[in-house]
Order: sequence, then structure tokens, then C-alpha cells
Amino acid sequence: AEYLKAGADIIETNTFNGNSVSMADYNMEDLVYELNYESARLAKEQCEIFTKENPDKPRFVAGSIGPTNRTCSLSPDVNRPEYRAVTFDDLVESYTTQIDGLVKGGADILLVETIFDTLNAKAALFAISTYYETHNVKLPIMVSGTITDASGRTLSGQTVEAFLNSVRHMDLLSVGFNCALGADQLKQYMQTLSKECPFYTSAHPNAGLPNAFGEYDETAEMMGGVINTYLTDGLINIIGGCCGTSPEHIRKIADLASTKKPRVLPDLPPRLRLSGLEQMQFRPDANLVNVGERTNVAGSRKFLRLVKEGDFDTALDVARDQVEGGAQILDINMDDGLIDGVESMKHFLNLLASEPDIARIPFMVDSSKWEILEEGLKCIQGKAVVNSISLKEGEE
Repeated sequence: AEYLKAGADIIETNTFNGNSVSMADYNMEDLVYELNYESARLAKEQCEIFTKENPDKPRFVAGSIGPTNRTCSLSPDVNRPEYRAVTFDDLVESYTTQIDGLVKGGADILLVETIFDTLNAKAALFAISTYYETHNVKLPIMVSGTITDASGRTLSGQTVEAFLNSVRHMDLLSVGFNCALGADQLKQYMQTLSKECPFYTSAHPNAGLPNAFGEYDETAEMMGGVINTYLTDGLINIIGGCCGTSPEHIRKIADLASTKKPRVLPDLPPRLRLSGLEQMQFRPDANLVNVGERTNVAGSRKFLRLVKEGDFDTALDVARDQVEGGAQILDINMDDGLIDGVESMKHFLNLLASEPDIARIPFMVDSSKWEILEEGLKCIQGKAVVNSISLKEGEE
């Protein structure tokens, strides 16, 4: 209620860790649905009170869906880079329960936020789209990543443009960034996003960077001064605050925003936009695009032998040679009767994800079998290419 009094149009549910993967640390998995349902219900209750008082300023509940405490793109064990503490399917199952509670509790928006690994976010988005189909419901979706440091990348290594390309296939209300940085440090990344994003943009930065005690020193006036440049420069459609921001901060931001015009969506040309850790756009003036095919068991006897022998470390060198030799997309094919295609595809793609010099380019998942394609896509945080389905069996 304090944030709504301060002028907030949207308030988040307190469900950032409201998923079974995170709650397993406390043996509270069985409470996930209730936590999300009640949090949405309580927030909705307050929003309805304020909307009734002033129908010209409707208030909305954003169901907060956090990244969990595990990463799908990186191994927690430095000695086993192919290992994952959580899988795509684990995350989809976990997020589905959270989504169910938020929707039934009355959330108006679903906010997939503080994304440090885009593959986790893609699992959340897949869970949302599946839930919408099966329950015949459709709420707006906000997506918000987090740039972790001055490198301008997410924790899993993606640039702003690569992150955007990875999620732009969804029908989204907005894409933005939150947490990790203060408004001042975040601004340059919002400038990049604003130029490239076909959706509305959002930002809810921290009140500066945390001090030695983990507290935030930036006052509402200080933060407001920087936020005002976001608004003046037309970078933003949805603006708010994350860690360290009090109702006073939100009041200042709301006052500033009330006098400014929102960002105008750019007119972007239709292009193929792919990504690994970095983006790749197919521009009209681009030369021929090189696809490295030596990581294809049908295109390289050496690679086939290495995969059959389980020598994936040397197989990685084949991939590295392709990238260093100028490959702009890396084709990976495991279609051979003497190997487990699904398991080999997963193992190799997980290894590739731990090699930034290789993972910076987009991958091409190459197979004539749906189950191998599907397994491959569950391992890739970027925007990949799918190759080799002939449809000779028919569209179905």
C-alpha cells in the first residue's frame, strides 16, 4: 500500500524465490503454490482498493518470477563442465507451479526478472506459453535481465543484444534490466536496448551500488536525478526501483515520469537475428555466412571417431578450430546409428557453453530426429538455427 500511495502503477508480488528449485533449500517445496497464490491475492487486494479510489489510474500486479538459485547454462563443478545442477525440464516443471499460483491469485502481468542465465528465462517463458495454451489464459509478459558488472554481460556471458535476440520470439509486453547496477551504471545498456528492442522497455535499477554493509546509500533525490535522464532521453516505457528503493524513491520517480513522454518504439527492419554470447544479424550488405560443419558426425570422420570414443575434450578442439578458422555459425550433428544422439548432443552442447571463445557464435542444431533437436534446444541460451528436418513424413 505504501508503494501504491507513492504513485506506483505496478507492484510486484513477493515471490522472487517462490519456486520449488529455490524452496528446496528450506524443505518448503510443498508451499510453492500457496506462497504465490497468497502473494498475488494480497497485492491484488491493495491494487483494487487504489483503483476504486481513482479509476483514472488503474493499478496492476506483476507476478515476480525469479531466476532460481541454479543455472542451466553453467556447471557448478569446475571439473565437470558438462554437468548441470538443474535441467530445462526441471525448471519448466518448477515454474509451472509458480505460474499457476500467480495467475489464480490474481496477477495481471507475469514478470520474468533478474535473469542471469537466459536459458533459465527461456524455460520460464516456455512454461508460461504452455500454461497459457492449456488453461486458455493470456496475461502480458515482462522480461527483465540483469547485467552483473562493467563487462556489460549477464552472468552467463550474453551481451545486451544477444540477450534480446534470445527472447524476442515471444509475444512480450516489455524487455528490460533490473538489479545488480544502479541507474547510473545501467544507463549505457538501456541506451543499447532502447535502439534494438521491438517491445516496450523497462528498467528497475538499484539505489546505487551496495556499500560494505550491503546497504544502499543513494537517496531518492540522487536516484531521481539519473532516472530523469532516462526519461528525457526517451529510453524507457516502464520505470521503477529494485534493491534499496523505498516508497520515497518511487514517489520521486513517479513524479518525474508524470511530466515526461514514454519511449517511442523504433521502426526495425525485418532481419534474421541470432545469438550465442554475442549477437549476429543478417544484414542486406553482409557477405556469405560461413557455417562450420566439422562438428557434424556425417561431415567429419575424425569428429565421428572422437564422439564414438567419448573423447569430447578433443572434439571441443575441432569446434574451436572451426571458430578460429572463421565459422560464423557452428553446426552440430550427432545422427549416427552407433551413438546415443540425444545424450551426445546434450553432453557436447553443455561443454560448448563453458567455452566462451566458441559459445560467442550461434549454434545450428542439426538432426533428422525431433527428439535430438528438442534436446539440443533445451541446452542453448542463445537464438539457434535448426537444420535438416525434411518434413518428408508430412507436416504433423
